Amino acid sequence: MADIIDGKSIAAQIRLEVSEEVKTLKSAGIHPGLAVILVGNNPASEVYVNMKGKACEKAGIYSITDRLTAEISEVELLEKVKFYNENPAYHGLLVQLPLPSHIDEQKIIEAVAPHKDVDCFHPYNVGRLMIGQPIFEPATPAGIVELLKHSKIDPAGKHVVIMGRSNIVGKPLSMMLVQKRPFANAIITVLHTAAKNMDDYTRAADILVAAMGKPEVVKARMVKKGVVVIDVGVNRIPDNNEKGYRLAGDVDFQEVSPLASAITPVPGGVGPMTIAMLLKNTVKAAKLSN
Repeated sequence: MADIIDGKSIAAQIRLEVSEEVKTLKSAGIHPGLAVILVGNNPASEVYVNMKGKACEKAGIYSITDRLTAEISEVELLEKVKFYNENPAYHGLLVQLPLPSHIDEQKIIEAVAPHKDVDCFHPYNVGRLMIGQPIFEPATPAGIVELLKHSKIDPAGKHVVIMGRSNIVGKPLSMMLVQKRPFANAIITVLHTAAKNMDDYTRAADILVAAMGKPEVVKARMVKKGVVVIDVGVNRIPDNNEKGYRLAGDVDFQEVSPLASAITPVPGGVGPMTIAMLLKNTVKAAKLSN
């Protein structure tokens, strides 16, 4: 059976380290602050934003969530972004995605000041990430790298196959793991829907990262024995339990785990790491501002 990579406990350790850093900063008169802009009432966004707020509170980071109606105009939203860009109380600023269809998401992303862009979505920060000189690293990919570090799984020289080419996970993770630096220096394949036979690629993976957003599509036939599996997916599947659903990853855990050498569970794998790394980025932004 595979070793279970416990993201929950690793994230707790990182959050404890962040709390200690925050105490040190506060003793020097620096109070890290994070502003989150939430537009509309997307249930998944609400849950995630609430989790961010609670995590900030526990770490001692000052945090607010500015809740705006879905009817807000693009111009009004840009003014909000400008306000937080110019407000020194907030070292980090993020606009929760997705946004309503009448708002140009890319325009909003590019309006966030790069030195406050703790999501690492701004083209300036993405460019620095690509050349190996990041200011910030995007939270989920950075969390994946930390999971590998804490599990003593070095990707150097290994074939890492990333299923999914999103701007949030697949592309930035490929950029990070291809760099010539510790816990990177990997050979990268990024898989997407143009692949004629995905199984040929996934079976060649030493480390397989599943980030497609489709429940339990990775089956036992798609992996080789001894593979390390990082499951980024969080999908709701109808169930007869009290909630009416269960959470499942992009990997069929029951099928794949007997073949894997190590695997992340869902929930409790990558998810907790995302918020932990966001806290780290906020503290880093506070340090850079001073």
